[in-house]
Amino acid sequence: MKITPKTKFSEILSTNHDAAEILMEFGLHCFGCPMAMQEPLENGCLAHGMSKKDIDELIKKLNK
Repeated sequence: MKITPKTKFSEILSTNHDAAEILMEFGLHCFGCPMAMQEPLENGCLAHGMSKKDIDELIKKLNK
Protein backbone atom coordinates (compact mmCIF):
# COMPACT_ATOMS: atom_id res chain seq x y z
CA MET A 1 0.00 0.00 0.00
CA LYS A 2 1.36 3.41 -0.98
CA ILE A 3 0.88 6.00 1.75
CA THR A 4 -0.33 9.45 0.66
CA PRO A 5 -1.35 12.58 2.59
CA LYS A 6 -4.96 11.31 2.44
CA THR A 7 -4.20 7.89 3.96
CA LYS A 8 -5.86 7.45 7.35
CA PHE A 9 -3.75 6.76 10.43
CA SER A 10 -5.61 3.48 10.98
CA GLU A 11 -4.67 2.27 7.48
CA ILE A 12 -1.04 3.23 7.98
CA LEU A 13 -0.77 1.43 11.30
CA SER A 14 -2.50 -1.71 10.04
CA THR A 15 -0.24 -2.10 6.99
CA ASN A 16 3.16 -0.89 8.22
CA HIS A 17 4.63 -2.55 11.31
CA ASP A 18 7.20 0.27 11.72
CA ALA A 19 4.63 3.06 11.41
CA ALA A 20 4.09 3.75 15.13
CA GLU A 21 7.81 4.24 15.71
CA ILE A 22 8.17 6.48 12.65
CA LEU A 23 5.14 8.58 13.61
CA MET A 24 6.55 9.05 17.11
CA GLU A 25 9.90 10.18 15.64
CA PHE A 26 7.96 12.99 13.96
CA GLY A 27 6.14 13.95 17.16
CA LEU A 28 2.86 12.30 16.20
CA HIS A 29 1.67 10.33 19.20
CA CYS A 30 -1.98 10.53 18.20
CA PHE A 31 -2.30 6.93 17.00
CA GLY A 32 -3.82 6.13 20.42
CA CYS A 33 -6.59 8.68 19.94
CA PRO A 34 -9.84 7.18 18.54
CA MET A 35 -10.61 10.35 16.53
CA ALA A 36 -7.17 10.43 14.94
CA MET A 37 -7.52 6.87 13.69
CA GLN A 38 -10.10 8.05 11.15
CA GLU A 39 -8.20 11.22 10.26
CA PRO A 40 -6.05 11.54 7.15
CA LEU A 41 -2.32 11.77 7.80
CA GLU A 42 -2.06 15.28 6.34
CA ASN A 43 -4.74 16.67 8.69
CA GLY A 44 -3.02 15.27 11.75
CA CYS A 45 0.35 16.59 10.62
CA LEU A 46 -1.00 20.07 9.96
CA ALA A 47 -2.75 20.09 13.34
CA HIS A 48 0.65 19.44 14.91
CA GLY A 49 2.25 22.35 13.05
CA MET A 50 4.17 20.32 10.48
CA SER A 51 5.16 21.97 7.21
CA LYS A 52 4.52 20.52 3.75
CA LYS A 53 8.22 19.61 3.63
CA ASP A 54 7.95 17.75 6.96
CA ILE A 55 4.87 15.89 5.74
CA ASP A 56 6.61 14.89 2.51
CA GLU A 57 9.61 13.62 4.51
CA LEU A 58 7.33 11.60 6.81
CA ILE A 59 5.46 10.04 3.88
CA LYS A 60 8.73 9.17 2.16
CA LYS A 61 9.98 7.43 5.31
CA LEU A 62 6.69 5.58 5.82
CA ASN A 63 6.76 4.32 2.24
CA LYS A 64 10.30 2.89 2.50
